[in-house]
Amino acid sequence: MADSTLPHRPKPEQAPEAAAAATEDGAAAPSKNALKKAAKEKAKAEKAAARAAQEQAQKAIQAVDTAVGLYGKLPDTEDIVPTVHFSQLGEEHYEKEVTVIARVDNTRSQSAKLGFLMLRQQGKKLQTVIAAPPEGPVSRQMIKWTTSLNINSIVQVTGIAKKPAVPIASAHLSELELQIKKIYMIAESMETIPMQVKDAERPPPLGDIVEGEPQVDGEGVPIVSLKTRLDNRVIDLQTETNQAITWISSGVAQLFTEYMLKSGSRWIFTSKLNGSSTEGGSEVFEVKYFKRNAYLAQSPQLHKQICIAGDMGSVFEVGPVFRAEESNTHRHLTEFTGLDFEKTFEHHYHEVLEFAEEMLVFILTQLQERYQKEIAVIQKSYPKAGDFKLPKNGKALRLNYMDGVALLKEAGVDTSEQERFENDFTTAMEKQLGQIIREKYDTDFYVLDKFPMAVRPFYTKADPKDPTFSNSYDFFMRGEEIMSGAQRINEAKELEESMSAKGLDPTAEGFQDYLNAFRQGCPPHAGGGLGLNRIVMFFLGLPNIRLATLFPRDPQRLKP
Repeated sequence: MADSTLPHRPKPEQAPEAAAAATEDGAAAPSKNALKKAAKEKAKAEKAAARAAQEQAQKAIQAVDTAVGLYGKLPDTEDIVPTVHFSQLGEEHYEKEVTVIARVDNTRSQSAKLGFLMLRQQGKKLQTVIAAPPEGPVSRQMIKWTTSLNINSIVQVTGIAKKPAVPIASAHLSELELQIKKIYMIAESMETIPMQVKDAERPPPLGDIVEGEPQVDGEGVPIVSLKTRLDNRVIDLQTETNQAITWISSGVAQLFTEYMLKSGSRWIFTSKLNGSSTEGGSEVFEVKYFKRNAYLAQSPQLHKQICIAGDMGSVFEVGPVFRAEESNTHRHLTEFTGLDFEKTFEHHYHEVLEFAEEMLVFILTQLQERYQKEIAVIQKSYPKAGDFKLPKNGKALRLNYMDGVALLKEAGVDTSEQERFENDFTTAMEKQLGQIIREKYDTDFYVLDKFPMAVRPFYTKADPKDPTFSNSYDFFMRGEEIMSGAQRINEAKELEESMSAKGLDPTAEGFQDYLNAFRQGCPPHAGGGLGLNRIVMFFLGLPNIRLATLFPRDPQRLKP
């Protein structure tokens, strides 16, 4: 029996601390889990309170944002703000307020009170600075917004033009920068793409630039392939080099048109849909035309001649040409821009040939004179752009076809195929001949006349003195063909005989309209067709015609 006089001892399972923690009314103390949960809840409440306080402080700061209305989305207003193009900016703008519209090329936050924004406009770059003075409209919020802009977004920037203490090496306008006062978003760049403009600014490899393994430049930086560039052409076109190349393309078309119009030639626009494949030679693209088939035009050749038979005298056209050829080379496309002309003559087809020679000399000379800045830009990426050699006397070098064969023979080139009149020059032979002529005659532009009849189309006039040759000619730049032309047969009976000799049926439906054009009499005439893309390619020394084409089409490419 227990002694009731002994003092009470806590049970072994009850710790002294727990006993001490018992409430006065005898209730059990909170468990460890409950205490931890209470601590977590308290910490959570404290964090929520801190966030709320921070949000409240932020709202208070925003409430006193001194730059409200000076940045953000472009205000919806009818006020027209005059803008200045980068090419117009100069020292006369120092300390003056100017407004520009450009893309965001790069951003850099130096601190909460200082940031830099590089702008890009048609490949040219301009540095801008945004800073928050002790007192002034530019705020920290405005700086943060500006330096957080997505690359390639289009913005309108107003600022004070300043002369930098040190020229800005990374900008094309190295002697001028803008101190931003206002900046508004016009069009935000949103989508992530496989490359950026800075990637496209590095020249592509000079080897196989259509396909192949990824390559790197001298510093080990990956080079974006031409395929990737063309797949993302909208970005590729924004580089300074491509901006310059497209200006050269524009210049070739303009100068050709200018020369033809000044000569009194008529600008025509022929159909690119034909009811039959009539020209022979290259394959044609067949398309559905309601309940029958039609064909994309290989050239405006037959229509040009119909216009001459229609007493137009001299005509020209700038338009697309389609060739369904499986040619995956550096100089072939399935669609290219043709510069075509046709012209009557009085005594000899050399009247037209000389006209065409002067036209090409005019185009090439004027390109060098009018587009010096663009050529200099392109030369940074493609060194041959500035070394195209024109005849010193301003007259095209003209050689007979057999003169070209003789030059190749002298250089030890096998010319047996040409001697049999069965094949035209191969690409390799053309390039070899071009190098020989450059070294011997100091020119990259020349003409070969009197090609073998066997290698020319059915409508080509044979040389009356030696029918194995023809009154035809090709123009070359850097040893590669840019134009094929000839005197045309202008009598229906002779045309029919030539068709039959080439294995064509003159009674075929597709030839009837063409032959009928000559049955009422047609004056002697000659002409040619130039490839604009090839002129640009060879003039600039580009390694691939796709670099000289806005949206190239070849057997593998139908986009963008």
